[in-house]
Amino acid sequence: MGEQEKLKIFDENRNQIGIASRSDVHRIGYWHEGFHCWFVSNEQGIDYIYLQLRSKNKKDYPNLLDITAAGHLLADEKVIDGVREIKEEIGIDVDFEDLIQLGIINYCVVRENFIDKEFANVFLYKYENSFDNFTLQAEEVSGIVRAKFTDFAQLWFGERDEIEISGFEVNYDGNTLIIEEKVNRDKFVPHQISFYKEVIQKIQEQIR
Repeated sequence: MGEQEKLKIFDENRNQIGIASRSDVHRIGYWHEGFHCWFVSNEQGIDYIYLQLRSKNKKDYPNLLDITAAGHLLADEKVIDGVREIKEEIGIDVDFEDLIQLGIINYCVVRENFIDKEFANVFLYKYENSFDNFTLQAEEVSGIVRAKFTDFAQLWFGERDEIEISGFEVNYDGNTLIIEEKVNRDKFVPHQISFYKEVIQKIQEQIR
């Protein structure tokens, strides 16, 4: 996404107060809208959660694990338009009607010269296909992995220090490499721990 793309901006009560460029949104710290979709699957009675590996070329949080598919909603977009992020980033066609709404979660990340205050429209998608169905947008996403959902939950609730992930990565030459490794919280985009916990609790309610 270009730094000059226009996003709707809001006050903390979600009242729209105008439109600003993406670069200004993060420089000044305006509240804005995001679209997040977490993929889960159930195989042989085990729940898994899918994570994207952000491209090494990303300006923000390169080479870290993140929400399966996510992005900003542009000034002329509604929440339903967020499904384009899923298609663009990971190549999966999803109907908005097939998403389970988890609600709007506020989160804020402040780093040097970067303030991300987002009203995240969070959704869950029950995925029933294999890794072969993912087609990655190379400049955004370099891999897809999954972890056992219970492991993922325990990681963010402080009950374990690392979890096993497995999946694939596409390297610079376009070759697919298998990923099987153990990772700790440092390998994830540093959303607030409270954000991860809230998402986990909302997903748990849907997959029990």
